[in-house]
Amino acid sequence: MTALKRQLIPAITLMLALILLLGILYPLLITGIGQLAFPGNSNGQQVHLDGKLIGSKLIGQQFTDLVYKHGKVEMSDGEPVTTPDPRYFQTRPSGTVPADNAAATTFANLGPNDLATKQAIQANIKSYLQQNAKYDPGLTAAKVPVDAADTSASGIDPDISQANAWIQAHRVAAVRGLPVATVMALISKYTGGRGLGFSGEPTVNVLELNLALNRITKGTQ
Repeated sequence: MTALKRQLIPAITLMLALILLLGILYPLLITGIGQLAFPGNSNGQQVHLDGKLIGSKLIGQQFTDLVYKHGKVEMSDGEPVTTPDPRYFQTRPSGTVPADNAAATTFANLGPNDLATKQAIQANIKSYLQQNAKYDPGLTAAKVPVDAADTSASGIDPDISQANAWIQAHRVAAVRGLPVATVMALISKYTGGRGLGFSGEPTVNVLELNLALNRITKGTQ
């Protein structure tokens, strides 16, 4: 029994010490460093407006209008039916249910030759043309950017390509009664560079761009 105690007491003491060190003190230290050195990233790049949390720079967000039928909001499977709001830039198609659900980031996990993939891409292209071809007569299916036709790996990408933004600019400018040049200038302003200066392609953050559009419309920018 004495020998057992000699082995058991140090083992328990070491276990408690490691729990305190690695389970409590170390996480608190790293969290504190993150909050001090990188407060934006540590808190998920949250975006606030008038003191209210309205989104994140890291998570896609839907800009939609409710669909009404016979004076009531149309419902489908217990959820209200929506349609893209033409006043706003739209993110790329989302792979989550509901769309841009940060609690269920996922991708389709279907091969490029899968029939479901083909049908989803065709549907996305059709929807994109319905939204934008009226305002950009030269737009055809062949000119629809890849990020407007397919989902991202996470399914909740908050950014779109410059090509996608430039096409949507014609619709947004027309609906809001703004010069196309003004909208194009905003796109340039909210276009981010390549990762580390060389990785990937420049992208446009949809949430920041749409907030800037609202400020211009209200004359407060």
